[in-house]
Amino acid sequence: MSTDRARLARSAALASISVAVILVSLKTWATWKTGSTAMLGSLADSALDLIASLATLTGVWIASQPADEDHRFGHGKAEALAAIFQVMLISLSAFGIATRAILRFAEGQQTEAAAEGIGVSLVAIVLTFALLGWQRYVMNRTRSLAIQTDHLHYKSDLFLNLAVIAALVLDQFVGLRGADPAFGLAIAAWLAWGAFNAARDAVDDLMDREWPEEKRLAFVEAAAKHPELSNLHDLRTRTSGHRDFVQFHVDLPGTMTVEEAHDIIERVEEDLCGQFPDMELLIHIDPEGHVDEPDNPLVEENEFDRLGGEK
Repeated sequence: MSTDRARLARSAALASISVAVILVSLKTWATWKTGSTAMLGSLADSALDLIASLATLTGVWIASQPADEDHRFGHGKAEALAAIFQVMLISLSAFGIATRAILRFAEGQQTEAAAEGIGVSLVAIVLTFALLGWQRYVMNRTRSLAIQTDHLHYKSDLFLNLAVIAALVLDQFVGLRGADPAFGLAIAAWLAWGAFNAARDAVDDLMDREWPEEKRLAFVEAAAKHPELSNLHDLRTRTSGHRDFVQFHVDLPGTMTVEEAHDIIERVEEDLCGQFPDMELLIHIDPEGHVDEPDNPLVEENEFDRLGGEK
């Protein structure tokens, strides 16, 4: 990650920590005043956001470190590990909130001091909107997985705070005693769904999942502009943190000198890496007529044929 991108990612993590500290303080007071399960759920979410944001800051800091002798491909997967840690916290929070909501259903207690709870939730919404705007700016420039997961937390916070307001209004002013725990259960379900989606993205990164077909096709179309790559095959792609890694085989005439082949590959690499920033590209040259291991299920046919002859 470049210095500017590392700085942006750290700034987003520090901003989320600052917002989380403010929200935890306000919601602790509001939970004490209202006794609301929905507010308690929102407090638990903000407390976990604080812990998760600290994990995010650690993850983006480690991921920004350059490759070294022990980590030749860099430290990008630190962001996925930070995201997994956040997912674990979100899941625990969802379970705790759901348990509390069920107990409140059984007890049938009413909330108190709705005005204070609503005021705190409105402040939280304003702060969250500001943070989300900065996170989107940073995400567009860094592709940070840890920041994306943190962004998911705070997007859900908007709905959480709206749910708290609705729960307090229905419970205090309309008299629906079950509204508060019902919204608590809804918040728990929302958190669990967000944890599932975040976990899927983090696992894809850790397991070196292939690029989405659209991005893969875009790469093949860019490569097809070079006639020397007409027999591009065995294309493999993966992403680690903010960096992409691509490798493929290409056939070149056996009569071509090493220097001539090198010049061609250098030109191709410069062009493709310019179109796909933050990509590390490895091209393996085969002599024309060479056939890769036919029994290897990972060896693919000509990519232009496989993706519909796009050139």
